[in-house]
Amino acid sequence: MDKLKNLFKVTSTYQLVVVFTVFGITGSLSLVVSQYISEFLNIENIILSIIFVLLVYQVLLIIIGSLFGEFKYFWEMEKKIISRFKFNKKSGQRYS
Repeated sequence: MDKLKNLFKVTSTYQLVVVFTVFGITGSLSLVVSQYISEFLNIENIILSIIFVLLVYQVLLIIIGSLFGEFKYFWEMEKKIISRFKFNKKSGQRYS
């Protein structure tokens, strides 16, 4: 348990259970919600669908995390996830 607590940077077993619960609910709910909205908007492109699921997941993670009283934890997690999508260009490099 201590390895999991360190990995997820939580202080108690209760908080670890809450984090797992939020991730589980958010993952399942994001698929259901994004499928419903995709059908409503008639989105059939698989790439757009995947991007849409990722966006819905990010929003739901904050909402569900907040409902479980862990807004601060999941906001930090959100910032970490978003930072991984940024493309950093080193100064002076050009791409052809």
